[in-house]
Amino acid sequence: MAITDWTIVRRSLLGRRFLSATTALTVAVAVALMVVIVSVKDAGYRAFERGAGNMHLVVSRDASPLVSVLNAVFYANAPRAPLAWDEYESLASRLPLEFAVPIQQGDSYRGFPVIATTPEYFSAYRPDARGQRDWALREGRFFDETWEVVLGADVAARTGVGVGDEIALTHGMGSGAPPDPGANAEHDHHHPGHDHVHHEYAFRIVGVLEPTGGPQDRALFTPIEGAWIVHAHDRRLAADPHASVTTASDLTDGDRLITGVYLRVAGREGSMLAGGLQQVFDQLRRDTSITVAQPEAQIRNLFRIVSSIDRLFIGLVAVVMASSAIAIMLAMYSATEQRRRQIAVLRVLGFSRGRVFGLVLTESAVLGLVGALAGVGLAILGARIVAGAMRARLGLVIEPDILSQWTLVIATATILMAAAAGIIPAIRAYRVSVAKNLSALG
Repeated sequence: MAITDWTIVRRSLLGRRFLSATTALTVAVAVALMVVIVSVKDAGYRAFERGAGNMHLVVSRDASPLVSVLNAVFYANAPRAPLAWDEYESLASRLPLEFAVPIQQGDSYRGFPVIATTPEYFSAYRPDARGQRDWALREGRFFDETWEVVLGADVAARTGVGVGDEIALTHGMGSGAPPDPGANAEHDHHHPGHDHVHHEYAFRIVGVLEPTGGPQDRALFTPIEGAWIVHAHDRRLAADPHASVTTASDLTDGDRLITGVYLRVAGREGSMLAGGLQQVFDQLRRDTSITVAQPEAQIRNLFRIVSSIDRLFIGLVAVVMASSAIAIMLAMYSATEQRRRQIAVLRVLGFSRGRVFGLVLTESAVLGLVGALAGVGLAILGARIVAGAMRARLGLVIEPDILSQWTLVIATATILMAAAAGIIPAIRAYRVSVAKNLSALG
């Protein structure tokens, strides 16, 4: 049976399995890192842009516009400085707005943020930038009464609670551990080592949202009056540990606080463009006591910052890929030195110098091909891990397009690089002396 060039290449690689495997693995890691960086960055930008929904502006008292967007839109942390309700009413009444939706953050349930708001959150604000997709319920309905709550899709899936269940909320972001229904409420109020659970008030779950692909999937939504009453009760207990249960009639202006406002300037329906946006933005910025942010602009700034880090990572990955090329070259050169007699025999059997040269280049390219394919597989796994982490932390559904044209470019470049790394060993094989290496056999 005739021995083909492919048979020779395959036997050569299998003859040194460990060296071939480790060399290909080095290439795979470099390819995987490069593919993940490129694909996740683009998918991440789309996810962040989608997560802001159809609002134009966010008003808060956070330290900077970027922090305001991360906190109010993506629930990174609960804002510390609140806005008074009369400030919100003044803002909503004097500006040409399509909507002004107030939110209050500060409570949580099993580590998931609670967003206290008004019914306009679901009727005016939309989870997509163009405002063309309405909120959808997997089951139940939106809240109508003070002690009702609607769950994001991830909250329902990960906590196991659903429509009809009653839950107690935790002051602050909590530890992420399930609250103990039998815990002593008085103990929670006074022991600094425990999360403060609002056991006095039970919220009944009335709806579960369909997934939005945004941060709303990992949040709970309650009427804002309920949040005011809960925190007013804490205030009254601090003054009088035997205070009666707080109701809406006990609220003061100091209790009616919010942490942010979603604004959309009046304009063309279904478009993120509004003629008066810049005017409203400039008018609001004159008030130095508040922070005004454009989510779209801040997301661009965020990714501009991240892109410089991406360039650093890409540079490091390029170094790893260059190291992989050197590893391939050294492995092939070592193999060529060990196989000088075999090469001489091939020459006697009729293999030309050019054919021997091509065999070594092919073997080197196959190492690159195996490494590239393994790298794409690792990239798929790595992208899933990154996407899962982003969904758990910020509620963003990131869908990296691993099998994109960039992946094809990276894989092709890797194979060409591996083939180029085999040129020096191929030249060494090309120059093997038949007489010198066969005479040793005699």
